[in-house]
Amino acid sequence: MSLRIGIIGAGAIGTDHARRITNTLSGAQVVAVTDVNPEQAHTLIDGLQLKAQVYRDGHELIHAESVDAILVTSWGPTHEEFVLAAIAAGKYVFCEKPLATTADGCRHIVDAEINAGKRLVQVGFMRPYDSGYRQLKQAIDAGEIGAPLMVHCAHRNPSVPESYVTPMAIHDTLIHELDVLRWLLDDDYVSAQVVFPRKTRHAHSKVADPQIVLLETRKGVRIDVEIFVNCRYGYDIQCAVVGEEGIANLPEPQSLLMRKDAMHYARVLTDWKQRFIDAYDSELQAFIKDIQNGALSGPSAWDGFAAAIAADACVKAQDSGRIETIEMPTRPAFYA
Repeated sequence: MSLRIGIIGAGAIGTDHARRITNTLSGAQVVAVTDVNPEQAHTLIDGLQLKAQVYRDGHELIHAESVDAILVTSWGPTHEEFVLAAIAAGKYVFCEKPLATTADGCRHIVDAEINAGKRLVQVGFMRPYDSGYRQLKQAIDAGEIGAPLMVHCAHRNPSVPESYVTPMAIHDTLIHELDVLRWLLDDDYVSAQVVFPRKTRHAHSKVADPQIVLLETRKGVRIDVEIFVNCRYGYDIQCAVVGEEGIANLPEPQSLLMRKDAMHYARVLTDWKQRFIDAYDSELQAFIKDIQNGALSGPSAWDGFAAAIAADACVKAQDSGRIETIEMPTRPAFYA
């Protein structure tokens, strides 16, 4: 039987997920959509020629008998409310990041899910589904480079709009590294520091760019992440894990090598959706299959909570200029 999915939020990512569920993935169909702008919901349905119903709001959609599982792709501050409602209704829910806009909000979701007695929540961290990161994980877990000692990362965007301000470098950009590096290393963070190099002339007045985030883990691994959101040349994700016996680098996205006009080159992607398109497909397909098998295995509400705690410490470090302690609670056995 096909899983019946309802989507809360018909913006860019909601529409893109509806497209992949309809045209690319198997085992599910979109049967319900809602958005604060009803016309946007109708546009999504008409554009994909779906046989789906438009609901007045997220709560009405969550409680609809025709909906088996929910995708929350609405405005970030609404995520906590809708995820908690889905848990209360006993329905599986896939929530795009952030799980909630505060660590306390994430904790509310963790507590509600534990009280429900079953994992119902998956967070939209897609990097663990990227083939390159999976290769890195396999090399680390197999001991191919020995124990990890250091990690060097970069997260670069061509440009950002005027609405992008300094803390967003953490909550909107670094958040992906905060999640995937915990997964790669099977480790948690204990401290964070943020330093600001010379500012690029391409950054507007409301954002300090670039930034370098320095993290330390419980096992003593030192991590540096360059965040450069006005790099101009493209969308570029880098990760190198330095071990006792070797170095493992995140593979470059597959790209055609060209020889032309006395140059030898490969094009650099400029769109984050294209860089991780296969990972987006894989994470949602896994969500659908996990529901059919009766148990979720993807990024959990605890992972969303842990990322939020680390992000809050990084934002604090932006303001203080000091090394800030990250107080990470012990992971409950429920999320083992």
